[in-house]
Amino acid sequence: MKRKGAFLLLMITMTLLLTSCWSKKELTDLAIVSAMGIDKTKSGRYHLTLQIINPGNVAGGLQGGGAGTQSPPVTIYSASGDNIVEASRRASGRISRRLYYAHTNLVVVGEKLARKEGLNTLIDALDRDPEFRNTSTLVVAKNSTAADLVKTLTPVDKIPANKVLKTLEFTERKWGENVKTSLQEVMKSIESPGRGAVVSGFRLVGNPQQAQKLDNLQESEPEATLRASGIAVLKQGKLVDWLYGKPARGTVWILNKIQGTDINIDWAGKKEAIAYQTVRQKTSVSAQVKNEKPHISVHTRVEGDISDMEVPVDITNPKVITKIEQSLRKEIKKELSVAIERAQKNKTDILGFGEVVHRTRPNQFKKLKTEWNDVYFPKLEVDITVEAYVRRAGLRNKSFLSGVKENQK
Repeated sequence: MKRKGAFLLLMITMTLLLTSCWSKKELTDLAIVSAMGIDKTKSGRYHLTLQIINPGNVAGGLQGGGAGTQSPPVTIYSASGDNIVEASRRASGRISRRLYYAHTNLVVVGEKLARKEGLNTLIDALDRDPEFRNTSTLVVAKNSTAADLVKTLTPVDKIPANKVLKTLEFTERKWGENVKTSLQEVMKSIESPGRGAVVSGFRLVGNPQQAQKLDNLQESEPEATLRASGIAVLKQGKLVDWLYGKPARGTVWILNKIQGTDINIDWAGKKEAIAYQTVRQKTSVSAQVKNEKPHISVHTRVEGDISDMEVPVDITNPKVITKIEQSLRKEIKKELSVAIERAQKNKTDILGFGEVVHRTRPNQFKKLKTEWNDVYFPKLEVDITVEAYVRRAGLRNKSFLSGVKENQK
């Protein structure tokens, strides 16, 4: 009897725990949103643009035999509302399926909205949604609306959202003037005391109307395409500046997010004669407070290879290698200094110096945090130390140009 009672109790417990498919969602009932664009209308309402995947078209390519019957891999729906939730609900009246945001990997914010109103309200709405992932990548549309970016059809990558994500990933890995930033990372930066945030920019190159047509995908050189474009600087959630070139790369470098890049140095009177590609780098930031004044030290160590030489150079000579390394240190230090000066000019600590002071000297930082960005950070003294080392020179030591020069004698 005891065994039968125990078995019966086990069966009842299993029945309660195994609740079957009470929350099931049929694929045929879902509209999978891959990207979301957010703008502000002239009347002050939020305008939501949703990029929805056409599963059959993605799996099988463009559908139909003739040009007139082909269908794109994504469909665009849009709606406006007084807030993000209302706009999303209104969009459901334009589609026969339930909007599903669990696979939304990209959020695009229009430049005007980011500059005038900021991202704080948007982030709060997205973070409250249990279905929306805060690991989604956030970008700002440069010189255009978010709607134009989301509507653009892209070659190679069938889903346009994947084009943006992969471009950010590879340019961060190979060049270093952009950084892939998630919604969660932006939230942490804005919430950190005295901290600004950075978000990559993306822009539409070409005619926005042409970018939405299938004809754009049927050309070897599309008339309209998407391109990574600088870094947006956010102060208290609002866009205050754009960084390009050396200030952008120097910022990414100090944030310790450089995965790979190319540094060019002058040699023998020729500009940018030697190209050096980084293989490994590590940047650390430390802080001290002396006489109620914070002091920051930045140390970066770089290892890399010589990838190109446009002048004859004897790299078998250790003295030549030492001289190359010294030039590299000067060039890298210059980029870091430019990035710091630009951040101080904007009075926006996107470099996280205040966070370092708060972490290492919390009691002292309490006295500084209310005026950190406007008073202390712009006048902050920063020591920069750079170590740069040449480890390899590709498949040859002796320069090809050196051999040509010797044969011409």
